[in-house]
Amino acid sequence: MRLQLTIIAIFALCSTLSAQESADYAHWVDPFIGTADYSVTHPGAVVPHGMMATVPFNVTGSDLNRFDKDNRWWSAPYDIRNKYSVGFAHGALSGVGCPELGAIITMPTIGEVKADRYERGSTYVEEVATPGYYATTYDKFSVRAEATATERASVERYTFLEGGQANIIVDLGTALSNESGAMLRKVSNTEVEGVRLLGTFCYTNQAVFPVYFVARISKPAQSTGYWKLQPEMTGIEAQWSGDSGEYKLYNNYSREMMGNDIGFFFSLGEVEAGTVVEVKVGISYTSIENARKNLDAEVGDSTFDEVRQASYNRWNEALSRIRVEGGTEEDKTIFYTALYHSLLHPNILSDINGEYPTMERGERGLAVGYDRYTVFSLWDTYRNVHQLLTLAYPERQTDMIRSMVGMSQEWGWLPRWELYGRETFTMEGDPAIPVIVDSYLKGLRDFDVEAAYEAMRRSATTEGKSNPIRPDIDPYIEQGYIPVGWFANDLSGDNSVSHALEYYVADNALAALARHLGDEEFAQTMEERASGWRNYYSKEYGALRPIDKEGNFITPFDPSAGANFSNTTGFHEGSSWNYTFFVPHDIEGLIKLMGGKREFTKRLWSIFEEGHYDPTNEPDIAYPYLFSRIKGEEWRTQRLVKKLLDENYTTSPDGLPGNDDTGTMSAWAVFSMMGLYPDCPGQPYYTLTTPRFDRVEIETTHGTIAIECEGRGDYIKEVLMGGKRCDTFRISHSDLIKNGGLKLKLY
Repeated sequence: MRLQLTIIAIFALCSTLSAQESADYAHWVDPFIGTADYSVTHPGAVVPHGMMATVPFNVTGSDLNRFDKDNRWWSAPYDIRNKYSVGFAHGALSGVGCPELGAIITMPTIGEVKADRYERGSTYVEEVATPGYYATTYDKFSVRAEATATERASVERYTFLEGGQANIIVDLGTALSNESGAMLRKVSNTEVEGVRLLGTFCYTNQAVFPVYFVARISKPAQSTGYWKLQPEMTGIEAQWSGDSGEYKLYNNYSREMMGNDIGFFFSLGEVEAGTVVEVKVGISYTSIENARKNLDAEVGDSTFDEVRQASYNRWNEALSRIRVEGGTEEDKTIFYTALYHSLLHPNILSDINGEYPTMERGERGLAVGYDRYTVFSLWDTYRNVHQLLTLAYPERQTDMIRSMVGMSQEWGWLPRWELYGRETFTMEGDPAIPVIVDSYLKGLRDFDVEAAYEAMRRSATTEGKSNPIRPDIDPYIEQGYIPVGWFANDLSGDNSVSHALEYYVADNALAALARHLGDEEFAQTMEERASGWRNYYSKEYGALRPIDKEGNFITPFDPSAGANFSNTTGFHEGSSWNYTFFVPHDIEGLIKLMGGKREFTKRLWSIFEEGHYDPTNEPDIAYPYLFSRIKGEEWRTQRLVKKLLDENYTTSPDGLPGNDDTGTMSAWAVFSMMGLYPDCPGQPYYTLTTPRFDRVEIETTHGTIAIECEGRGDYIKEVLMGGKRCDTFRISHSDLIKNGGLKLKLY
């Protein structure tokens, strides 16, 4: 009988999986959403969390014939408003505020080889992008260019529509990176290998890191060669102005080439119209040898169409973890594109053999039994992306936690904003702590908890001069706050209040973990620290206000100063109004300081009415959900979330609110459209709102949970969980899982 039931259960599971696989969720994704208006996403070919992203490089000047000198500041290799391309970049970031990567450019051309990037590119038409696939036609050459990808490799297919003297270009001089320097080596008439240096993200003093590659073409070249910018012509003007600098070609040169602006070409001779040439590229951040292994293992002899289909299937499987019913077609496009963007980062860093570059060491590590990840933009993603991964992609999130803990064991500290084995020290706070604690409290514990806890305690207790994560921790510990002028980085000046607020959230999470592990004394210490935000509260303004070294509030003070990313004392990328309600771990304490629930509601509502809320940046993105902490005011959350979704998320290229921040703004939409939001990093709770769909199903480690709506309307009349009425609009993760979801009665 038990065997029969087991067979029936397996059959039912297989039937469910088969139904999910047959449904086409990926067709709702539009990769062009977010490719304008500084959202800096891209439409390139990539798989979920893939190391490889094959992206069109088109950040060009308005005359369409040359690069604009200022384009070195672009944060992405692609903007849909531009129409002049120099080919495909291999490896790119999505939705970041500083330029990086976008290197190893491949491009098909017709006629004489042109090394100068300002002459070599082409305008283009007929763009198409779907998950794992991008295509366009270079009208200057009459070449159809297509790209697809695996986790660590790519395949491009070039169809020469009119024929002629055909070439395949490999350019290591063009990139978004603030670093230069490269090496190229010819292997054969069909293969070239090399390395490109990248680094100094956000113009920090972060050390450089290399990306290695192997590129193969399917048709043997009749001749090959290199180019190099003349040594006496190097420099910014030579690199970014078509009027300066000349390139020297080295035809049939067989040895390797090194330099800051170099390239390689395969000349294929005269080809007939309709000739197809494939280019396969493998990358690695450890070695050329591993780039070749990645390419052989993931692509090998597979055809372009086979790789494209496999890539699409990977996306379909990933997107099917969350299934929606009802809603409009536009809603589904917005939702699944947002989910797609939420699954681009962090990226796999380890090679097919498990090797990866160790944190800040430049050595090779070996990931055994898990994938090593990178691109931990944690100041952004600790607010919602990792909670989404914990909920629906726990195997990914577990490996990411293992990666972060591994980094702490290699260089002593958990990451803040890590990039390919280097800490960029971008933004502030100690965001790895709430990420790990949040996942731990939700049941993900298959990692070295003791090592993680040791690393957390280290950053929370080590004095500032020896603490790269919290360099201004000394007054924070001694006085409970950070005064103005104690610490300032070169880019954004004094951010003392912002720094401290981030530490309070981290220490509140650390207190929860300490208590769970039985370290009660340390838990109490961290709880006391987490209440230090009260030092900044000014009754005069009803806002958080910077404090000087003498312990006095700074004067003059304007709580609206710093809006729209302007500079102000005490706050980073925002005003006091953008930060005053950013004490998600102690909203009850803030309510009391503000004079009670009515006054709190009035002041929070004024943030939206007076235009102080900024939907394009992280500090205040949870503000709409805070009204639901007060009984009877939940309708404000539901009204605001609908309004913000309607105003900021569309199906157009500018359909994301500003910089996507490696998926953070997209994850806000994913949660909000599902009807629940993780309102405090490090606390296993969600605040409810009205879903955009009639039914949402989420696959979790504990089975499928469903959020189901009954009736029509923009507001929630009643919440049922496990068939029983719920008296609160804030529910725990464990209750959500245990009861298999929610039923919401709308009006």
